[in-house]
Amino acid sequence: MADEIVNRVANSKLVTFDLEDLYPEGRRYQLDIAPWLYEGIVLREKDFRKFVKEHDWNSYLDGFLAVYCSTDAIIPAWAYMLITVEASKHARKVVRGTLEELETVLLAEIINTIPLEEFRDKSVIVKGCAHKPIPTNAYLLITQKLQTVASSIMYGEACSSVPLFKRK
Repeated sequence: MADEIVNRVANSKLVTFDLEDLYPEGRRYQLDIAPWLYEGIVLREKDFRKFVKEHDWNSYLDGFLAVYCSTDAIIPAWAYMLITVEASKHARKVVRGTLEELETVLLAEIINTIPLEEFRDKSVIVKGCAHKPIPTNAYLLITQKLQTVASSIMYGEACSSVPLFKRK
C-alpha cells in the first residue's frame, strides 16, 4: 500500500498576507505641470493660476492623481496645494510625485488601518509575485507593522519562501 501524499503547506499554520488584496480599484492618472510653466522652468503665478482654473479636472473623476513636474523647475508648495484644491473636487486622492509614490501613499493609508490581532504569534508569509503595481515601500511598511506581532515573517510563496524575521 502506497504512502498517502500529504500537502504540508496546506496543513501548516502559516498565514499568507497578499498586498494585492489591499489594492484600491480605480484609475490612476499623472499630471505633468511643466507645460504650465514659462519655458518649462519658471512659475508665473498669474499664468499658473489661469492654467489651474481652465484645466479639465473632470477627466480625473473618481480616480487617483499623481502630480509632478518633468523639469528641474523649483515649484513652491502652494502651487501643488492650489492644484489639490481643484483636483480633489473630482479625484479620490491627489499626491505630489510619481505613480509609484501614489501607490505607496494609497497602500500606506490602508496598511495603517489593518488590525493586527489575526497575525499575533503567527508565522506570516508576505506574498510576492504581484500582478498589480505594488511598490517596494508597501512591502517595507507591512513588514514593519507585522514585526510587532508576528512570530515570524517570510517573503514569497509557502513552497519557496525567504525567511526575514523570527521573534526570539
